[in-house]
Amino acid sequence: MGTQAAPTDRQKGWYLSLMAPNTKGPKFAWLDPSRLYCNSQALVDCVNDLLSPFRNNTIDLVAGIDAMGFILGVSVATTLGKGFLAIRKAGHLCVATETQQYIDYTEREKTLEVRLDVLKPGLRVLLVDQWIETGGTMKAAIQLVEKLGATVVGVAAVAIEHSEGGKWIKEHYRFSHCIPEELQGQINERHLDSFKDFRTT
Repeated sequence: MGTQAAPTDRQKGWYLSLMAPNTKGPKFAWLDPSRLYCNSQALVDCVNDLLSPFRNNTIDLVAGIDAMGFILGVSVATTLGKGFLAIRKAGHLCVATETQQYIDYTEREKTLEVRLDVLKPGLRVLLVDQWIETGGTMKAAIQLVEKLGATVVGVAAVAIEHSEGGKWIKEHYRFSHCIPEELQGQINERHLDSFKDFRTT
């Protein structure tokens, strides 16, 4: 799978068929996007698709959300030649932090934190996460960045679901995701046709 050949005609989102369905039950997310990162061409194309709407924007720093947002965020930052800031779950940073509480997609109250010595007024930040379901986590990250005076240039994720929070993000911020219009309905229904061809081996 990691060396699986990419199609010759690589349309936006071709790599979404590499994502794996949930096989472990309701306490887990409904699919595993990280499977596409194992394919080198898929990861490159995913990052390029995410950056496409921001090519004419000044971005000073990329920030990714704990934990899966770190993978895409670092890939985006490396592609841009910019630094990367980790927005952590509370309790993991050993330096002074700003915190923000939120309700995540599991409907549990959680807290994000970010170090105080990076975000400053005038700094333009691109926020990256793997997937936006309810939008609660991303909204908390936006609040942290703005609380410290920096500017959110935009929000990027493999997918932004058609939830209340997802719609709020799309209405208030420049955004990018990897879902072609014809697949958005399947994402909203939380079932991809490609799942029927999924093999675990």
